[in-house]
Amino acid sequence: EVQLQASGGGLVQAGGSLRLSCTASGFRFEDYSIGWFRQAPGKEREGVSCASSSDGSTFYSDSVKGRFTISRDNAKRTMYLQMNNLKPEDTAVYYCAVERVKYSPGSSPVCMGGMDYWGKGTQVTVSS
Repeated sequence: EVQLQASGGGLVQAGGSLRLSCTASGFRFEDYSIGWFRQAPGKEREGVSCASSSDGSTFYSDSVKGRFTISRDNAKRTMYLQMNNLKPEDTAVYYCAVERVKYSPGSSPVCMGGMDYWGKGTQVTVSS
């Protein structure tokens, strides 16, 4: 059974940090490009950050560039999103996802939501 289990969300003050984790099972994790998405109340889901399985090329949305870092540990079958200098507008439910797409080296992944598997969300709330 394919599973993506996200954790690490919570309540944090503006300027603080959180690290989200997402552990995979049921498929060959290292073959999949990874992504983090978020959805705030009343808004559409947006791609926050994605990383290619081929060479680790990344995509970051403009709103998080310079503050968030995506990473993975294939041995632990886990992906991470380090979130620093959090802002109230980062408040959302965060979802991890994977897609079995091998992007050409140097090409940023398309972080648009057409992923193969999704985890259940984890709530991140940033207070001002």
